[in-house]
Amino acid sequence: MHDQSKITRRRALQMAVAVAGLAAGGARGAWAQAQPQMQLRIERLALELDKIISVDEPIKELASGFGGPLGPAEGPLWWKEGGYLLFTDIHNNRRMKYTPGKGVTVDLEPTNRANGLTRDLQGRLLSCEHDTRRVTRRELDGGLTVLANSFQGRRLNRPNDVVVRSDGAIYFTDPWTLQTPQEQWDLTLAGVYRLAPDLGTFTLLVDNFVLPNGLAFSPDESVLYINDSRRGHIRAFDVMPSGVLAKQSDRVFADLRGSEPGVPDGMKVDTAGNVYCGGAGGIWILDPQGKKLGRIVHGQPATTNIAFGGDDWRTLYFTSRTHLGSVNLKIAGTPVPAPKRS
Repeated sequence: MHDQSKITRRRALQMAVAVAGLAAGGARGAWAQAQPQMQLRIERLALELDKIISVDEPIKELASGFGGPLGPAEGPLWWKEGGYLLFTDIHNNRRMKYTPGKGVTVDLEPTNRANGLTRDLQGRLLSCEHDTRRVTRRELDGGLTVLANSFQGRRLNRPNDVVVRSDGAIYFTDPWTLQTPQEQWDLTLAGVYRLAPDLGTFTLLVDNFVLPNGLAFSPDESVLYINDSRRGHIRAFDVMPSGVLAKQSDRVFADLRGSEPGVPDGMKVDTAGNVYCGGAGGIWILDPQGKKLGRIVHGQPATTNIAFGGDDWRTLYFTSRTHLGSVNLKIAGTPVPAPKRS
């Protein structure tokens, strides 16, 4: 009994050290230190998965200790020139920086509780800010430009995720996710918007989502995928030459509900057109027709967002409510910023 007590105290001390390290800014392998062993695996649902990822590929746990009641870890974005990944820690109001081989540090604090991140064609950082309910752009000289904070005289709800098309147009989702009741000067819809490249035209593309969240273009940008976290599915829209959506093309691309925890959230598309999205039980991989090829089961109750990275864009980074992880792929993801088209 005495020996068991010593072991218990030793284990408690190890857990306390791990948690303290996370509070100081995160650490490599912290998830493995602070969590019991989980059944991490790559599930093959179709043979086509073998061209994308091996079922034996290890799922790496990079850092932990993020998130909280006001929001999870979110918005991973690979910064290729610097060889690092940015992501947001919404609850703690800070942006984090993960550098392979070095771990996680604080990149910016405060951030107005930023959520989704991306880059425009000039490489400038775009952020969806929760506290200020706006989309902003960090200029190359360090200045901040507000791109959108209202529509038709009413404040935006709470911009969530953002993508930039190869022509420079900005698309973002704006669900109501605040805990407080809406007021008379707030919008009465959860919208998906387009901001023209010259910022002169601001268009509501679609307004019949319950909770629009992640969004991503097909490689040729002819299709825009948008998921609805509340309904548990991904919808697809054909994109017209003007950049607006052909509403008659609206269709359910995939339903990602199930008995396990997790809903569609952040979403990305690789160079072959395969779609990666969080859902019940992990990260789902679907072909361009919506066929479910496989699932990355990372052991966490939700996948909040994902991003391609690495020198060859073949590392898939993912955030959960409290963690950062990664897994290697055989196929490259779509680069950010989006490559310009001729």
